[in-house]
Amino acid sequence: MAIRTKKYQFDKKLYTNLALTQVWRKDWWQAIIPLALFLIPALFSFSWWWVAIAIIVTILFVLLRSAQVMGVTQMEQGNPLFEKMTYEIDQRQILMKRNDREGMALTWNMIQSARKKDDAFMLWLQPPTQEQMPTGWKGWLARTFQVPVFINLPYRIFNSPNDIKLMESMLRRKNLLA
Repeated sequence: MAIRTKKYQFDKKLYTNLALTQVWRKDWWQAIIPLALFLIPALFSFSWWWVAIAIIVTILFVLLRSAQVMGVTQMEQGNPLFEKMTYEIDQRQILMKRNDREGMALTWNMIQSARKKDDAFMLWLQPPTQEQMPTGWKGWLARTFQVPVFINLPYRIFNSPNDIKLMESMLRRKNLLA
């Protein structure tokens, strides 16, 4: 009972749009922090300079955070997400294959959750564990500004509607799909 898909390459623009939406939906409040910090002096001694600086620093923070998310598409470690692959999905694992000899396996415990959208399944990978994170200041930075990593499996890569139903039932059995 394995599902074999057609070859598919995850588009970098699509990843960027989905990841930025996810990050800003979850972390929108972080953009308020630099705005509030730089507006505090304006409360004591009002000047349009304080307001302008607060807005500029907030825009720079938003751009920096967005660039961090977009950087995943440029890093060498992220390349396997954006290569043309076929997927073989069974009860044990998801096998991502470049060709008949090269590929990598994702076990089901490496997937944190799944979401069924109108046109695709999104499989969210587990974030790094505490032991895998750096310590100290770098560890705090890595935990605070984590970039979501996911696999997008559009319905068009499945060979039949039965494969889509089988994929959905597998995700439900693994308690990944709500």
